[in-house]
Amino acid sequence: MADIPNRPIYMDYQATTPLDERVLEAMMPYFAEHFGNPHSTTHSFGWMAEEAVEKARGRIASLIGASADEIIFTSGATEANNLAIKGMGRAYSHHRNTIITVETEHKCVLESATQMAREGMNIVYLPVGADGLVDLDIFAAALNDDVLLVSVMAVNNEIGVIQPIREMAALCREKRIFFHTDAAQALGKMPLDVVDMNIDLMSLSAHKIYGPKGVGALYVRRESRARPEPVLSGGGQEGGLRSGTLAPALCVGFGEACEVAAAEMDADLERLQCYFDRIIGALCVPERGVQLNGHQRQRFPGNINISIEGLDGELLLSSIRDLAVSSGAACASAVSGPSYVLQAIGVPENLAEASLRIGLGRQTTDAEVDYAIDFLLQAIEQLRKKA
Repeated sequence: MADIPNRPIYMDYQATTPLDERVLEAMMPYFAEHFGNPHSTTHSFGWMAEEAVEKARGRIASLIGASADEIIFTSGATEANNLAIKGMGRAYSHHRNTIITVETEHKCVLESATQMAREGMNIVYLPVGADGLVDLDIFAAALNDDVLLVSVMAVNNEIGVIQPIREMAALCREKRIFFHTDAAQALGKMPLDVVDMNIDLMSLSAHKIYGPKGVGALYVRRESRARPEPVLSGGGQEGGLRSGTLAPALCVGFGEACEVAAAEMDADLERLQCYFDRIIGALCVPERGVQLNGHQRQRFPGNINISIEGLDGELLLSSIRDLAVSSGAACASAVSGPSYVLQAIGVPENLAEASLRIGLGRQTTDAEVDYAIDFLLQAIEQLRKKA
């Protein structure tokens, strides 16, 4: 087995990412020295905090091709998704009454859609194919004059597939339908340009790109005149869309994480593709009974979701404690049973329950990948002998 210096090895980058040292360094002054409230407009402490927040806002906007005034800070992508779906539904349901989303969306999107159904809106859940992708013909056929909003995740958090959101958004633009995408798993990992892609609303998260937990953003396209109804009531901060005192340190960290991602995205992606090919080449061969879930190429290579024939998933996880991987999405960790995402793509229940999500990232090393491959192969072989 390949030698590894430190254990356990972290390979759950879709759940969260470690804070980049450069991000931490940028944040530190705003925890103590520059402690002002960015909404205090009558003295230098507030002005300094506000300046830092606005600089961060500009950095986030730059990474997705937006303007700084189109970025609304939130506590994370969950809040951003709630604001986009509930906010748009409540603001415009008198005009159009249908929201379209996808069966494999993040739980916070599905639950927000469920809430809007309780409030009287019509919700359409589109299926995906065995590769995890939405069929564009089915998508186009679902668009009609009653559709207010479409919400489709850019990169799936469980199986890593990349939906054709550019084409979907273009179809929506033709029919004057607002298009929202949860891009928490795409930001900083693939090029995004909200103008070129015809995006009206985009949800973002800092802790998925080596930034701090507890901060995210919602991009709201100014030219589309989308105006969600606020979910939080209060002092009317963030242009009246999201009340509450911003945390300058978290905003600064998010901005710095975006700056680092812009500089290193291409190199990160190339390295992760090499790791993906190496892991898949070693594990997903017919004689091993291991299959890759989701489209093999139209995906983010840092997300590897596999099912292992003939094994109990929980038993497998308990036998590889030194390898920090997951059996599904962290957001659904309290829900027992097979993953609803794997069920949606037609993975049989026995295989869905024997699935692992291997998440690779910026700090993943060659040695860790080699060790993980050897460790998994050895664990699978030993468990099969016991079965």
